[in-house]
Parts: sequence; C-alpha cells; structure tokens
Amino acid sequence: MSLIQWTHFPPLGDNRGSLVALEGEKTVPFTIQRVYYLFGTKLGVSRGFHAHKKLQQVAVCVTGRCRMVLDDGQKREEVWLDSPTQGLLISNMVWREMHDFSPDCVLLVLASEHYDEADYIRNYEQFLKMVNK
Repeated sequence: MSLIQWTHFPPLGDNRGSLVALEGEKTVPFTIQRVYYLFGTKLGVSRGFHAHKKLQQVAVCVTGRCRMVLDDGQKREEVWLDSPTQGLLISNMVWREMHDFSPDCVLLVLASEHYDEADYIRNYEQFLKMVNK
C-alpha cells in the first residue's frame, strides 16, 4: 500500500473567485484539534524530520509548493504538494520531511490532536526501532 494518500477539497466559487471548505470528519477524516501553517521558509531549509506516535495530519499547500517525503520504516515515498484543493493524509508512525519550499509556499497542517511533545519521535533510528519491532 502506498504511503501517499490524498483527500480532495472541491473548490466552491463563481466569477468572484474560489473557496475551499475544510471540515473535520467530512473532507478531513478526523476531528481537527489543531491547525497551523508554515510560511516564509528560507531557501534550502528543510522541515519536519519527525514522526508522531498517535497524531494524524492532513497537509495542504494553500499557495506555492513543497516536496514531502514519507517513510514508514519499510518504504520511503515522496510527492509534491502544490494544490490548494488536495491534502496529503499523514498517518501516525510515519516519518515526515518537507523539502524544496517555493518562496511563496504556505503549508497548512490540520492535526487530530493538540500539541504534545511526548507524541513526537525526533530521532530516526529510534523511529526505526519502534516501527520494526
């Protein structure tokens, strides 16, 4: 099974422009507990480099683009996020990295849990030990 799973956000609009609605347990497959976004990422800077024990996420590039790398300890896949009408589903226990941010990139992230530092796995070797038991 592929690590790359999309959720689609149908755009609504008319001659004035477009609108996308993100709804927990509808267009997003969980209750949204936290929303944050990354912007102004400097050229050559990569982000992420962690996994979560419990938390699930949906990542959406509302403008610009970035390259997402997902790794479940057995396989590693990458995909470009470059559309405000589709979100990348990121399961728990999946290592994630974000690279190659365009200067105008705004990466919106919807999370299934509130922030909890204890939920993070920030060491890749520790992550591999946990998923390959």
